[in-house]
Amino acid sequence: MTQTSVRAPAARATSPWRRMWLWAAAHAVDDLYQGLVPACVPYFVLDRHYGYVAASGLTLAAALGSSIPQPFIGLAVDRFRLGWLAAAGVALAGLGLGLSGLVEPYAAVWTLVLLSGLGVAMFHPAAGKGARETAGDSAAAMSVFAAGGSVGFFLAPVLATPALIAMGVGATALFIPPALLIAFVLLRKRPSARTATAGTRAGTDRWAPFLVLTGIEIVRSVTFFGVLTFIELFWIRHLHAARGLAGGALASFLVGGVAGTLLGGRLADRIGLVRTVQIGGLLAIPALAGLRLLPGPYLPLLFALLAGIAINIPFAVLVKLGQDYLPNRPGTAAGVTLGLAVSVGGLAAPVLGVAAETYGPQGVFTILCLVPIAAVGLGLFLRRE
Repeated sequence: MTQTSVRAPAARATSPWRRMWLWAAAHAVDDLYQGLVPACVPYFVLDRHYGYVAASGLTLAAALGSSIPQPFIGLAVDRFRLGWLAAAGVALAGLGLGLSGLVEPYAAVWTLVLLSGLGVAMFHPAAGKGARETAGDSAAAMSVFAAGGSVGFFLAPVLATPALIAMGVGATALFIPPALLIAFVLLRKRPSARTATAGTRAGTDRWAPFLVLTGIEIVRSVTFFGVLTFIELFWIRHLHAARGLAGGALASFLVGGVAGTLLGGRLADRIGLVRTVQIGGLLAIPALAGLRLLPGPYLPLLFALLAGIAINIPFAVLVKLGQDYLPNRPGTAAGVTLGLAVSVGGLAAPVLGVAAETYGPQGVFTILCLVPIAAVGLGLFLRRE
């Protein structure tokens, strides 16, 4: 009896972390398909002869699909029990993106990428709410879930670049199975109703600081998606590097994103959520300046890594802080901070595409050096917990 009573609490103590790692894995698979869009953009340019504006329109399609529905899906997640929604979302995200490389007309490609974005919109509010219920008040635990998304973005070019080089854009079909597999696992591992309500907490929703936080996330997202979309073209067209080294630059940026997300969670538990957000905004400016201004294709790789770290330090912190500001609406908060605000960054891609047409990819990075200044200013208005 004594051994049983000792083992049972230990099992209960570790089970939330097991669930968190499941949510992190699902987040990685889901955001793999978001990461595949910018990873595929250079190959649509090179293989299908799309212009910069047409290519950035694919990023716009993914952003539209994942941004506009997010608030409504978040409200539905908070009001109804939709335990199947995260699984359905990741399945649709994978099918839409996976099929996009198999069709020829631009309109069909654009529509499939739009549907993939809609799948992302379905996944994030439900998964964000489930992860918060598992993590409780730990920013470090929430950073594990958020880092899953960063891992997905990282794996996209690592896995896709060799396949796209060898097979062209039709290689997107190779990435359909992971979505269907993780969707099946999520359906099998849905938590009980008692578990689903255990992590919620009552309180007063504070919309004013939440709107400030949303503005910071939008600025962070514009910066992140701008780098993500144009970093390979910057290496190829401006630094005159080979495609493989350009893929290495994107991978360096995304590795930094994973590290920055985890680092941000640890920092927030030690020095506070608001201060961590402010530090991330400040560090992004010199990191992006070094990436843009240093010569040669090799030295800027270090600053691609540092830029990924700095831009992503606030990521998980913004998700948790948003749910702290809206304790009665965790799904809505996650839908905005993980979904809407992040996806809105993709809406700026066509504007940056116009800048790239006029000034080249280097002009885009000149603009991106200035964007984080807005996040620094907004960070001064955040309320400390």
